[in-house]
Amino acid sequence: MLTLIDELGRLSCTVGGEGPPVVLVHAGVADHRMWDAVAPALAERYTVIRYDLRGFGQSPPPTGPFSETDDLRRLLDHLGHDRVRVVGASWGGRVAADFTLTHPDRVHSLTMLAPPWRGYDWSAEMVAYDEAETAALAAGDLDTAVRVNLDMWLRGPSRGWQDVAPGLADRLREPMRIALTHQDVVGQHSQGGTDRDVATITVPTLVGVGRLDIADFQDIARRYAAEIPGATFVEFPAAAHLIALDSPTELLAALVPFLAR
Repeated sequence: MLTLIDELGRLSCTVGGEGPPVVLVHAGVADHRMWDAVAPALAERYTVIRYDLRGFGQSPPPTGPFSETDDLRRLLDHLGHDRVRVVGASWGGRVAADFTLTHPDRVHSLTMLAPPWRGYDWSAEMVAYDEAETAALAAGDLDTAVRVNLDMWLRGPSRGWQDVAPGLADRLREPMRIALTHQDVVGQHSQGGTDRDVATITVPTLVGVGRLDIADFQDIARRYAAEIPGATFVEFPAAAHLIALDSPTELLAALVPFLAR
């Protein structure tokens, strides 16, 4: 792991492969390891940069106000990359969009996989999930909070655990515990993203969503695809929210030709 140290702590990242740089930004319930099944194939053509957001994986929580967009800019400056292809999953997709809106000259293309939409009118199902997680964390029951999140983000609303690939829950459990442990302090210090309209994004954009994901995120993905000029929309039939875990082969099939544009 490489480390970028600044006044707020450090950002841990890993770099592999050779070629044009591609940045992979993980989901808010994972860390850089969520890309393990797709990074090696991408590294055959690209320099693949994976990093842990503050408070995730091997990056400690922030000690003061910070911006995910500024963090990514500083990381790319540190690594010496002026322009990148950026790929983000879930919350990482929104980070990728904010970076593109803030620094359009530094982005060659944008990929968002099941990103959230700020101010979205969440369904009763999402509200119930949030209340269950909040109650578990308030009671100090981290195991239950992890289970609630695994049910929502890995299993999803449309299948049983027998339909989830063996071992995925075990791989995600530790990163999820770390994320949940630091969730409050990250939320307290995060300065949020930009309010710029996604309709102003002009770089080639790919928006993906799993057909087994909660309906909110399927709707949101279609909204992004409709509002970003010329965006490509891809559905992944066998994936829930975390496409890189559920359907890495299908993701690469869509991602490789898009990144080559």
